Amino acid sequence: MVAVKVLDNTEKEGNDFINEVRIMGKIHHINVVRLLGFCAEGTYRALVYNFFPNGSLQSFIFPPDDKEHFLGWEKLQHIALGTAKGIEYLHQGCTHPIIHFDINPHNVLLDDNFNPKISDFGLAKLCSKNPSLVSMTCCRGNFGIHCAEVFSRNFGNVSYKSIFIVMECCC
Repeated sequence: MVAVKVLDNTEKEGNDFINEVRIMGKIHHINVVRLLGFCAEGTYRALVYNFFPNGSLQSFIFPPDDKEHFLGWEKLQHIALGTAKGIEYLHQGCTHPIIHFDINPHNVLLDDNFNPKISDFGLAKLCSKNPSLVSMTCCRGNFGIHCAEVFSRNFGNVSYKSIFIVMECCC
């Protein structure tokens, strides 16, 4: 079974689509979604992934006192560690580090055994081999969850470490 993500044809002339295909083709990790295929015909854009029967982590975020829906601390720890391993791979395990810019519960998919898979690389950015400075021409990701360096150079340059810290806080 597969899942097909059909992208809106009004997206900046396909830049998000091209970016996602380019980045997903370079990623091979147990905690990152694997691109199976894609289609680009005229204005139609689609990405093909494995189907994740448990959906996203967003569907399982309940307070501990909701005994009927709460997954349990052990399973949540397993999901958090898997997500962190996926982020670590993106930042340090790839030939060129990748910054996701949109880590949130909607973009962490869960397989049959609740193993987490980071998804949705439309806003992601490939970095140079030396990620001490990150070139950014515009703000990306979730509004309100950014490092101060993105908005003002008075705080210093945007770096892999500052973005990594902010992304960790999002999870």
